[in-house]
Amino acid sequence: MNKLYKIRIKKDDTVIVNSGKYKGKTGKVLSTNRSENTVVVEGINIVKKHQKANKTYPQGGIIELTKPMNVSKVNIYEPTSKKASRIGYKINEDGSKTRVFKVNGKEIK
Repeated sequence: MNKLYKIRIKKDDTVIVNSGKYKGKTGKVLSTNRSENTVVVEGINIVKKHQKANKTYPQGGIIELTKPMNVSKVNIYEPTSKKASRIGYKINEDGSKTRVFKVNGKEIK
């Protein structure tokens, strides 16, 4: 049985990388994978792969791929302070939950 992790970061969020080769870089989340606890961020964790010629790549050659990275290496980017923030939740009067920045309490999107 695969464990499904709780990932607070969602698709189309802007995130900043905490650690590793791309530390300090920001990008948009393209996808999340709850079973592997990973996210794919646009322009981050790019690797080169030697591709044999096929229908998709008739020429073959070296292509660049964006690989997934662990969700613990990224934080959501807070645009007013231009820093990383954690994500909290606030329950509204009607009972719905909204995501908020922990830094200043403002609503996300």
